[in-house]
Amino acid sequence: MPATAKRLAAFTESVIRGTTRMAVQHGAINLSQGFPDFNPPQEILDALEQAARGDCHQYAVTWGAPRFRRALAAKIRRFSGLEIDPDQHLVVTCGSTEAMMVAMMTACNPGDKVIVFSPFYENYAADAILSGAEPIYVALHPPQFGYDPDELRKAFEQKPKAIVVCNPSNPTGKVFTRAELMEILELAEKHDVFVITDEPYEHIIYQPHEHVHFAALPGAFERTITCNSLSKTYSITGWRLGYVQAAPAVIAQARKVHDFLTVGAAAPLQEAAVAGLELPDSYYQGLTESYTAKRTLFLDLLRRTGLPFTEPQGAYYVMVDISPLGFASDTEASEWFIREIGVAGVAGSSFFREPVNHLIRFHFAKNEETLRAAGERLMKVAQIR
Repeated sequence: MPATAKRLAAFTESVIRGTTRMAVQHGAINLSQGFPDFNPPQEILDALEQAARGDCHQYAVTWGAPRFRRALAAKIRRFSGLEIDPDQHLVVTCGSTEAMMVAMMTACNPGDKVIVFSPFYENYAADAILSGAEPIYVALHPPQFGYDPDELRKAFEQKPKAIVVCNPSNPTGKVFTRAELMEILELAEKHDVFVITDEPYEHIIYQPHEHVHFAALPGAFERTITCNSLSKTYSITGWRLGYVQAAPAVIAQARKVHDFLTVGAAAPLQEAAVAGLELPDSYYQGLTESYTAKRTLFLDLLRRTGLPFTEPQGAYYVMVDISPLGFASDTEASEWFIREIGVAGVAGSSFFREPVNHLIRFHFAKNEETLRAAGERLMKVAQIR
């Protein structure tokens, strides 16, 4: 039997998805894989029913159905101020996961280097390796997960082709400040580097923090490849609708990659999702208020356990320090939480390049009832301590 590709030895299957399987097996409340247990807005569900009875069941335009791209461009303009042309600046993808792979393969040649902040969403390193690129890791230092400017400058001096910026960050919940993003932009301009941003949590931000669209920074658009998704904003993670946004010359190449990766995203779901993109500003205000309340509830429950944690500035993840429990590793702790406590979280080491094994990531994109049930189970930790 021939050997499989050597590049596959450099990473494992998704730890997050593996944790979900274990949670199902043991009947644990799944706070590992970041998907809600509540439905999308009713407007989207109504539009889905209409789409199912309509005539949009065959291939859409490869890079996105025209009506969807027009609605998407209008929504981006509304929140970023960028003048997005739906025919020149967008490729619709199968989720932000494909968008990131498209961006990486569009920007990088085999042998190129890519800066990745650590901790990082687990796909980034794998995407770089699958693209034939070499990751350069720059640490985000706990507990606040800021970067060291000197470390970042040294990484840029290694002549990378691109840098990946997840903002707000998964798994840390960090929201990059405008000053930090400007520093990244200045280094990218100096060294002629692409900035690949991943922004699916753009509307889940907690006061006083604000989301800054990197592509909207002065002079940034031509070198920015924005990856984004509808999954988190509209609670439709299973629909797998995302997009790449970039300058026309970049999009022309990205469309080639996307075409041969997946051909196109689901046509009926693009049709239905237009209803979400056209929701009024009040929807996004309500989304922020809802997640702010969920964060307050879940963090209050975590405080009762006595375990330290970093309060997220954005997204819906919390990095919890489990070192007081005395486990040899976070993987052992994660499995114990699932089996003995009945709550699933992801071993933090799966997100770090550095030897960090004292953190677990939980998420709170759940109904209040689910979060309270998880909190009751987590109270066992306080009793054990």
